[in-house]
Amino acid sequence: MISTLLVANRGEIACRVFRTCRELGIRTVAVHSDADAHALHARVADTAVRLPGAAPADTYLRGDLIVKAAAASGADAVHPGYGFLSENAGFARAVLDAGLVWIGPPPEAIEAMASKTRAKQLMGIEPLTEVTEADLPVLVKAAAGGGGRGMRVVRHLADLDAELAAARAEAASAFGDGEVFVEPYVENGRHVEVQILADAHGTVWPLGTRDCSLQRRHQKVVEEAPAPGLSEELQEEVSALAVRAARAVDYVGAGTVEFLVADGRAHFLEMNTRLQVEHPVTEAVFGLDLVAGQIRIAEGHALDTTPPRARGHAVEARLYAEDPSRDWSPQTGRLHRLSVPEGVRLDTGYSDGDDIGVHYDPMIAKVVAHAPTRTEAVRKLASALERAAIHGPVTNRDLLVRSLRHPEFTAARMDTGFYDRHLPHLTEPSPDPHAPLAAALADAHGRSRFGGWRNVPSQPQTKRYAMAGQEHEVHYRHTRTGLEADGVRVVHADARLVVLEADGVRRNFEVARYGDQVYVNSTALTILPRFPDPTTQHAPGSLLAPMPGTVVRVADGLTAGTPVQAGDPLLWLEAMKMQHKITAPVTGTLSELCVVPGQQVEPGALLAVVTETS
Repeated sequence: MISTLLVANRGEIACRVFRTCRELGIRTVAVHSDADAHALHARVADTAVRLPGAAPADTYLRGDLIVKAAAASGADAVHPGYGFLSENAGFARAVLDAGLVWIGPPPEAIEAMASKTRAKQLMGIEPLTEVTEADLPVLVKAAAGGGGRGMRVVRHLADLDAELAAARAEAASAFGDGEVFVEPYVENGRHVEVQILADAHGTVWPLGTRDCSLQRRHQKVVEEAPAPGLSEELQEEVSALAVRAARAVDYVGAGTVEFLVADGRAHFLEMNTRLQVEHPVTEAVFGLDLVAGQIRIAEGHALDTTPPRARGHAVEARLYAEDPSRDWSPQTGRLHRLSVPEGVRLDTGYSDGDDIGVHYDPMIAKVVAHAPTRTEAVRKLASALERAAIHGPVTNRDLLVRSLRHPEFTAARMDTGFYDRHLPHLTEPSPDPHAPLAAALADAHGRSRFGGWRNVPSQPQTKRYAMAGQEHEVHYRHTRTGLEADGVRVVHADARLVVLEADGVRRNFEVARYGDQVYVNSTALTILPRFPDPTTQHAPGSLLAPMPGTVVRVADGLTAGTPVQAGDPLLWLEAMKMQHKITAPVTGTLSELCVVPGQQVEPGALLAVVTETS
């Protein structure tokens, strides 16, 4: 029996495993980098062990340090979570060699399936070795790991070498393994997967299907179970293939077999020899705790001969600290508040007041809704996200709500090209026009009490806010009966709640302020100074860092005075385990290059200046 379990991971998945451990009466051990010293997973564990450093290569990818942490803390079992070392056979062996229980499949199964190239060969599929124009488009893919890291779509043969180099660097940074391969890229297919759970006694459960077609940068955004609209024959086919893959490597534990479905056919993609981020939708539909199942299997327990029956439908949305309207650029900063309505599941590695940093994945939380039907589950999740309080960095919340309500999604006609087709429309700003007024009235609460009342009309008060990239100016005035705003009746106003009535319709606005940031319901605003600071202006052609990160590469031969074409890559930033390309905005001359490889930059830092050709 396991008594103390160490999770070799961080954030949301570590907290998720700890929750099950508490229910099973198992003591918990966290490992944390210096950047995560005050992270939620380090706070909620019974014991925490420091991994010196901040970069994944120095901390969460150091299997030797994690095994030492297990010994020092008295742990007798290790759960790898997902990402990092979860599909590393060497780490699994090191855990077992240390006399610890490994909450995962045998190292031999990991070796056979964790490398996507070997997995495809095992299933009779060979990767491309030489790419020609006739093969395009192709997908460059990391052999280890997942989550969209180390993946690039190549549509032009001239881009292949550069994309291979970028994918290798990204994969090495995220997984400690820079191996990549090339395969045909199937346009606009559906991403369908099968959850399996297998014991050491020969029983393999195929736990239904999931659809994970809504993706950005090959990383899933919305997942659901069961996958809608699949024929009974196709469901049986993918389930049988999943069981076949598991039996081929004597699999034990939880795993996922992934397919791309197009034209009624299922194309094998890979087998993930770990728990998936989207496992909660399967748990909701089957009434299971997959982490508890992993632990019991590792303790030697046998599964029932048949799995439980599926009931209802579940949908999960991943809430990211990122700006979808700016090429999905990750965001950092203080998460002041995170709260969702009752009735949905929230899995997160953050609590109110935590900081979202630059070193790790930008996922804040997963929100999951379960209901008797797909229509009800989708509606429930969209409503919960819309009413959630998310105060802090920019997130993809509005995009998620619009995605869930898009006719293509509600009709279950989505595919992996969903965001390629619809992103501009889904990210169009639609701020609440009354939000600035509500913010101003909340700020003005109580000011009319200062000083004596005079029988003279007060001058209108003015407030300026930035909202959805635009400036808004609002006016209000103090009167003997309270606050007054043109065209809108102020029913109530205090520092936290403003009630306005316009055209006979009354609405409530909840207001929260953190310094210069104001949140009115789900709308974020920034208080602007009365007079703009002229020193913040930049020369035309200035390229500013869209996010905090590290300059990992500058284009070969690039120096001040180099002629550049619009769209040419100039440098690459790495932030939150992804590389982001910074390109020339216009055709002209690079007049300034302000950074060097290895340099860390903050948002808004000047990277380079391109002077446009007259």
